[in-house]
Amino acid sequence: MKLVDRRMLAPTVGHYQFLRDDGQPLDFQPGQFIQVHFQYADGTETKRSYSLATLHDHALGPGEAVDIAVSFVPGGAATALFEGLDIGGQLSASGPYGRFCLQPGDHNGRYLLIATGTGVTPYRSMLPLLATAMAERGVQVVLLQGARSPAELLYSEDFEAFSASQPNFRYIPCLSRELPADPGPDVRHGYVQQQLADLAPDAATDIAYLCGNPEMVDACVDALKLAGLGNPQIRREKYVSSK
Repeated sequence: MKLVDRRMLAPTVGHYQFLRDDGQPLDFQPGQFIQVHFQYADGTETKRSYSLATLHDHALGPGEAVDIAVSFVPGGAATALFEGLDIGGQLSASGPYGRFCLQPGDHNGRYLLIATGTGVTPYRSMLPLLATAMAERGVQVVLLQGARSPAELLYSEDFEAFSASQPNFRYIPCLSRELPADPGPDVRHGYVQQQLADLAPDAATDIAYLCGNPEMVDACVDALKLAGLGNPQIRREKYVSSK
């Protein structure tokens, strides 16, 4: 893949756009990820997985870039790789992979989308499909996004704009350390797993998606199971920061 654009999303998270360097499209299903392959300093082969954040509203063709969000970890090998990548630079990658996707056979009344950190990127790519589901079958959608501070709410502008245009979509930022100066009515103080009960998960209507740090995912899975949701209604990915 060839890097065509980069910018900072947050103090320690970069947004990167890539093209396939063979001229072919990198199409994917919203919710899928790619794997970037590289070597440690000692030559050992390794790889990292990154969910695709592209707003996916059509079949991607040749020459269309895809987006990922990259967390910078002090001393991290992947961090060094991305920080040293200039526009036009190339990476080796494979994919797309994964089944963390909206399913065409879903007949639920509500989606609960739960994320921390870069775990929110799959939900950005799902927004066009969610808009279709809301229009065609009246589904309700709640996005519960956790971060430490407002500056770390990745892609919040996209989610706020989507919420303003979609009455069936509710966006709830959960901030564990710092609240905005003028918080809106749906801004919460604390961790996402502490706010989940307020949404009254319901086994009769809900399908939940969870992506983020493992502790959050595990805690939310436990709470959802206590609410009666079965395994088919709980879809999860675990994001692990690694050096």
